[in-house]
Order: sequence, then C-alpha cells, then structure tokens
Amino acid sequence: MPPAGGTGTQAIRATVDRVSEPRNKSLLHWEPFAYILLVVLVVLAGSLDPQGAPVAFWIAAVFAGAATVYFLVAFVSYGRRSRQNPDPAGNLRTLDDITLVPAEHVDSATNPTVTVADANRHQSAIDIVRTRGGERVRAVLVPRSSRWLSRRYRIGVQLVGGGEIRHAGFLPDAADDHWRDSLGALRADDRYVDVPAVIRGSAQPFRVDLDLSGVPAALGAPAAE
Repeated sequence: MPPAGGTGTQAIRATVDRVSEPRNKSLLHWEPFAYILLVVLVVLAGSLDPQGAPVAFWIAAVFAGAATVYFLVAFVSYGRRSRQNPDPAGNLRTLDDITLVPAEHVDSATNPTVTVADANRHQSAIDIVRTRGGERVRAVLVPRSSRWLSRRYRIGVQLVGGGEIRHAGFLPDAADDHWRDSLGALRADDRYVDVPAVIRGSAQPFRVDLDLSGVPAALGAPAAE
C-alpha cells in the first residue's frame, strides 16, 4: 500500500495525542498462560482424593474442564492471529495491506541515530536483507512486538530491502519509551512509520543503525532543535 501523504499529518497527531499504549500483554493474551493454567488445574485435580475430599475434587475437576476448553479456544485464536499481518510477535509478512508513513532524514543538532537492540539474535535475517538489499535499507517500526514467551511489548524493527522483510531486533529502551505511545497510535489504523536504516559491518556480527530524525515530522510533531 502506498505511503501516507502529508495530508494525514494532522489526523495522525490527533490520534497520537489520545492514545496510551500498554507496556505488557495481558495474561489472557500471553501465549503460555492457557497451557500453564491447564497444567496447574489438572495437576491439582489429580492430587485430590475424590473419596476424601469430593467437593474440592469436583470443583477442581470442573475448573480443569473449563481450562481445557479455554486452552482449545486460545489455541485456535492464536492460530488465527498468527495469519494476521503483523502477527502476534510483530513480524510482517507483506507491506501490501498496511500503510507506511515515511520518516526521512531531518538535519538536527542532536544525534538522530539509534542502534537496534537484540540484533545479535537476528544476524542471519540481517545478513539476508544486506545480501539482497545492500547496506542502506528501510526499517518499519512495529509497536506491540515481543520476544518469544515474553509479556513485554516492544517496538520491533522489520528491515525491508531487496524484496525481503526480516525482523532485526527492537528499538533500544530509551527510544522505545519515547516513541511507544506515538507509534502505537498509528497501529490501530494499520499505519507504521518506516525510517532509513544502515547495516554496519562486512560480515557477522552486523549492527543496524536507524535514523529517527524524521519521526517527529512524520507524526506531525516539532523536531528537536
């Protein structure tokens, strides 16, 4: 889908001003919760003597049965959400059904560059993008991304280059805290900011630097002087 134009800047800013992003997944949306709940209740029911404590046993058995149903519903729901774009982990499969909000470089007295966190975990993905797209690529910032089994929401970095879309890591904590609410406000409308990115290094381990100087302008906020 084509990038959002300048005419939407005021709408973006109005949306940003009224949205506060959650910092963590709720337990109901945390992937292991249904499994943990089921195991705990089944073990509890199995540890009770139906003859010695029939009331407690049947209460635990009912809850274990309810947990089984909940587990099956959660399993099906997660499978359905896994086919969405982005998926529950924040990974993009395509750019066709989202709107990109370009954030181009803006001259500033402050340092506009941040280094992607956790890039050491995604070296193969970064290498693929570098091989096919070169050192200078684009990065789409995806709020409500997370590491596997983590409840913490982070802003994910999806590198785009040479026809490839690969997860490269996350914004560092300071940048995440600063931009979480603003970028999260766009997510509800399937709009995501994309910024210039540079892959540093001629071989693994690579480093990925992002130019965030244009993000305030893309969001309709004044840039830092």
